[in-house]
Amino acid sequence: MKGQTINLQLSTTRKPKPQSDQLIFGRNFTDHMFTMDYTEGKGWHDPQIIPYQPISMDPASMVFHYGQTVFEGLKAYVQGERILLFRPEKNFQRLNISNDRLCIPHIDEEFALEALEELINIDHEWIPKEEGTSLYIRPFVISTEPFLGVAPSRHFKFMIILSPVGSYYSEGIKPVKIGVESDYVRAVKGGTGTAKTGGNYAASLKAQESANLKGCAQVLWLDGVEKKYIEEVGSMNVFFKVNGEVITPELNGSILDGVTRSSIIQLLKHWNIPITERKVSMEELYQAHKDGLLEEAFGTGTAAVISPVGEFVWEGESVVVNGGETGPLSKKLYDTLTGIQTGLVEDPFGWVKEIQKIKSYV
Repeated sequence: MKGQTINLQLSTTRKPKPQSDQLIFGRNFTDHMFTMDYTEGKGWHDPQIIPYQPISMDPASMVFHYGQTVFEGLKAYVQGERILLFRPEKNFQRLNISNDRLCIPHIDEEFALEALEELINIDHEWIPKEEGTSLYIRPFVISTEPFLGVAPSRHFKFMIILSPVGSYYSEGIKPVKIGVESDYVRAVKGGTGTAKTGGNYAASLKAQESANLKGCAQVLWLDGVEKKYIEEVGSMNVFFKVNGEVITPELNGSILDGVTRSSIIQLLKHWNIPITERKVSMEELYQAHKDGLLEEAFGTGTAAVISPVGEFVWEGESVVVNGGETGPLSKKLYDTLTGIQTGLVEDPFGWVKEIQKIKSYV
């Protein structure tokens, strides 16, 4: 893959760009996309940037039948004339971790980042400039071999598509109500919980639907063995501030190693705020609430960055956090991390990567 030249086929007609105040997450896509194919014995080949378009696939392509696919999610931001990415190398590293779990050949992480930068250079005018907006980036791999047999595919397609997205909190950051899930489980150690693969998310939809019917915005997942220990909230990692200490479930083989999660942990250590990664049960959390020690709770992820939790519903009990309001630590983390991502706050960690505008595309 290294040393390969990306073939460019630029669109002759450009799509109209939506207004920033009309952006819906994941509904609008830019003019171009990156694609690359894998063939056993040949490796990854034919990298190209082409006009955004449907792809033609055999109905027997293995991704349709056995779900051999992985994906990532990250964002690009505009600050003045600068285009910024937040820790993109971490996303491509994690893509390869997912690839390994799903028996997909590794991609060259450095080349993938170069391809992404060139794609963004071409479609940089699609990056919205208003506060809270960004360009969502979706790299993914699908198995394309036409074969109805349960075995690793021998052919794959790696793609990157881009989508301008609005502010996650159009009316300001607001806490959400969470239902603790007691029937369904998200993942178990040894499963695919540490990989970003489509099946994980498809399996979560039933519990999410049930939570919505009960007036909850998301699901709090418990472990898949004892259904006792907290793992994630929706598709986000989760943190709790209890009596001055921040606690987050430890990575145990079923919890996704979130880029935002690791960034939050580093920020808290930088601020000398106690942070512990360990098992935490719902019983412990409920007792902390009864004792008046549960100060804040929040989820972390690419889309929302920080999503405060105002209430948990568990076994018919209501566990209200911080009076249902956003806590000061949650707000500080949100403001600081989004500030670093957009270049408005000093980055002491070297997380932000600036894309160099090296070409002019017409």
